[in-house]
Amino acid sequence: MSVSVDLSNKTALVMGVANGRSLGWAIAQQLLAAGCRVGFSYQGERLRPELDKLLAGKDGVWSQQADATSEADLVALFARVKEEFGHLDYLVHSIAYAPRQAMEGRFLDTTPEDWNTALQVSAYTLVSASRHAEPLLRDGGSIVSLTYHASQQVVPKYNVMGVAKAALEAATRYLAADFGEREIRVNTVSAGPMRTIAARSIPGFGGLYDKGARNASFGRNATPEEVGKLALFLLSDLGSGVTGQTMYVDAGLSIMTVKED
Repeated sequence: MSVSVDLSNKTALVMGVANGRSLGWAIAQQLLAAGCRVGFSYQGERLRPELDKLLAGKDGVWSQQADATSEADLVALFARVKEEFGHLDYLVHSIAYAPRQAMEGRFLDTTPEDWNTALQVSAYTLVSASRHAEPLLRDGGSIVSLTYHASQQVVPKYNVMGVAKAALEAATRYLAADFGEREIRVNTVSAGPMRTIAARSIPGFGGLYDKGARNASFGRNATPEEVGKLALFLLSDLGSGVTGQTMYVDAGLSIMTVKED
């Protein structure tokens, strides 16, 4: 028996798409293929031309610049959601950042400024975006964010971002509790190493990517498409009953210690 997902009467906001390699875009592609109407936010105007190319010729889409750490930008963004859609079914949070110097050297040397930046951008923006989305979200809706296994184990040079992802996962559980009465589900997807624009900020990522493929149970890394499919499951009614969870899509990397030669 095949299962198809029809989201033709659904709406979504995908926050943080930078280019065609963004995991947010991989998720958006699955939503669009299922008939969902999708709005997009992007960090700065320099990213707009790339997003415009991705959205060219697609129906039911729109985009708006929004700094997720700016209260004024969030107010304007969700006012646009209300204007375009009237309501919201799904919120996708694909936002993370830490200053490059915080990803180099020792975690022990993290400055208060870099700590605050990483935690605010990578974790608190999920909370603030969810709060702004709350009046628009319909009962039974869904919120999905993106995390990484460095929240649970030490990944060299990931440093404060590992802490930020741990905070994001904890925030996911607390948000799930707050939204529980309305059966609005909140989950986060833990993807394996991916060649995204965010990965460029991790020193030595190429080696990390190759090691991930060698050590994963499948003998390869997961793909952005696989991330998108899991997110589609969690966003749609197929994922009803699942909330507050960190769901892995990493080709079995997180279950391994050292793989036999």
